[in-house]
Amino acid sequence: MPVIRRFLAALAVTALLVVGWFLATRASSNPQPANSNRPITVSSSTASPDPALARRIDAQIDEGDSAHARWGVFVASTKDGRVLHSRDGDRLFTPASNMKIFTTAVALEVLGADYRWRTSVYAARQMDANGVVEGDLTLYGRGAPDFDSKAKGGLPALVDQLYERGLRRVRGSVIGDESYFRAETHAVGWQWNDLQWYYGAAPSALTIDENSVEVTIAPATKSGSAASVVVNPDDKYVRLTNHTTTGGRDAITSIGIQRGLSNNDLQVWGEFPATGRSFSAFLSVYDPALHAATTFKRLLTARGIQVEGDVRSRDFRVAEADRFDPQTAVELANTDSAPLSEIVRETNKESNNLFAELLLRTLGKERGATVPDPDPRRNATRGDDAAGAAVVRKWLSDQGVAVRDLAIHDGSGLSRLDLITPESAVRLLIAMAKSSSAASFRNSLPIAGRDGTLRGRLIPIAGKVSAKTGYLTYTHALSGYVTTAEGEEIAFSIICNDATGQSRAGRTIDAIVTLLAQQGPQKLAK
Repeated sequence: MPVIRRFLAALAVTALLVVGWFLATRASSNPQPANSNRPITVSSSTASPDPALARRIDAQIDEGDSAHARWGVFVASTKDGRVLHSRDGDRLFTPASNMKIFTTAVALEVLGADYRWRTSVYAARQMDANGVVEGDLTLYGRGAPDFDSKAKGGLPALVDQLYERGLRRVRGSVIGDESYFRAETHAVGWQWNDLQWYYGAAPSALTIDENSVEVTIAPATKSGSAASVVVNPDDKYVRLTNHTTTGGRDAITSIGIQRGLSNNDLQVWGEFPATGRSFSAFLSVYDPALHAATTFKRLLTARGIQVEGDVRSRDFRVAEADRFDPQTAVELANTDSAPLSEIVRETNKESNNLFAELLLRTLGKERGATVPDPDPRRNATRGDDAAGAAVVRKWLSDQGVAVRDLAIHDGSGLSRLDLITPESAVRLLIAMAKSSSAASFRNSLPIAGRDGTLRGRLIPIAGKVSAKTGYLTYTHALSGYVTTAEGEEIAFSIICNDATGQSRAGRTIDAIVTLLAQQGPQKLAK
């Protein structure tokens, strides 16, 4: 029996080898069609990745302290689209703030660099001869990212216009209306512990002062006393409870800050050394539209305009009968935002999450109807954020970028559910380099060693790199343009996920980009 078993086993192995050879022969002589969802090449050049460049880039990763992490790299020429290197460039990665290049590029292309947002003040009817408005005064936002309570063209300008028109009394309430956008308060995939900080501020059609307040903490003059905690602006919208103490000279700073997730109750606790230096933290506010209305009423009163009612906010969730319609109201004052090109510049240079989210919702509001959801039910209830994501996907697809597997859940990259490929980022960068919006887009990117989030990075090659940074816990990314030693412009995207422990993935990314800039693909090939 053992002999028969060995004979049958040998026969089975032989059969498997023959079948394997047959299948391999069929595959090589009759290859499968290419995946139709792969990006179209930007030009006819289909040169193979540069092996010398590949070896050096891979060595930076494999010999660095982040070799255990998951890396994706894609490098291509902006001139002819030839691929210089790809390391898992077609795999999905969490992009962090590299998501912003998708949002800002499409906003420039679809809305135009000169697009502006309008913020208005409405009443149900004109004021009377005595400067009295019967009923409510509505501050109506349309998503202006830069609307604030201090700038000459912001909320003070609206108050001045109202006063100059003769307004002296409002017999109703002041309402902050954010119903222009239909979207959830926060994007899917945002973490709860990000929401109290400025970078997790809720995007609102009625945004003011970037929907945040500054909290400054300093030691008291006497040990044992509570530390000084100041909220700016001090409009009583944020309710402060101070449980801090000022310790001795040897005390260790141990300050805790917490704002409720569904209110503006702020608690500060811990110990602050008597010799410690003051510091500030920026916190988001809950219900930004109500914050805007509160600030509006305060400025009206300071200007000499009396308001008899309270302050309220209104969003898209109100009943049909209670919805505000600007078409049937009287516009008493208005102000316009800076042009979109300036908003995009702030978004990318300083990696402003709130601005990116407002851009995405604006795309959905303005152009979402051109990309309806195939399901009528989903389309009827789709938020402007989801509609904006559909606009981004459509534009990418039109440029030949594979979008089937991409996951776009927000405009900023704060969502942990966003997924892109390094190749999709590079294809976008190449498309933008050839677009009519090329100058505005390129000018919005941080410049190595010069400004934005790259002002302190890549100093040896300062001025040669324009790129968007990205960072989340365990995620590092950089995507943009670099000029090589031969003067060739290259688009690149480098994303590192799962960089745990003591790894410094950012240094590896900088080393790769420096390699591209200092040596260039032509020299590496020699």
